Amino acid sequence: MRKGKLEKAFTYLESGAVLLVTSHDRKKENVMTISWQMVLDFTPRIAICTGPWNDSFDAIIRTKECTLCIPAADMLDKAVGIGTVHASECDKFKFFHLKKQKPTRVKAPLIADCLAAIECRVVDYVKKHGILVLEGVQLWENPRKKERRVLHANGDGTFFADGQFFNRRQEMKSRLPEGVKRL
Repeated sequence: MRKGKLEKAFTYLESGAVLLVTSHDRKKENVMTISWQMVLDFTPRIAICTGPWNDSFDAIIRTKECTLCIPAADMLDKAVGIGTVHASECDKFKFFHLKKQKPTRVKAPLIADCLAAIECRVVDYVKKHGILVLEGVQLWENPRKKERRVLHANGDGTFFADGQFFNRRQEMKSRLPEGVKRL
């Protein structure tokens, strides 16, 4: 090993799934791209990092809800584009040709072309760190989606997609919730 620049340490840890977070403020819908998220437990509780610098933030805080949409690798260019355009510049759903699906438990739409989506309610906000704690209230899965690889950001403008999977379900059986299995 050799010493490296501390400023790039996060690039080794950031690689959680890229998410398209949708919101609805009763007037308009929006979508933003984030890559800073963390699963907190199996219920599911999920933390995302965002704040007033994102156009969707006020709507999420006001309505206390959003939908986390998980794009597959074939949506990389859309995810990057969504993350580099502000809602004041265009209707991102139209501009990026995103097909909306009606949610059942919140008002923020699902993105039908994604691999999965989780309708969420906000249960806490840690202002000092820009952390929204969300509780998933409905999971949607897309079994017809051919591309199954999830996108991951490295934090430096590069991305990777899931590759080879390793099955250790039997060895971990005592630690997993009954019946949990990703499509």
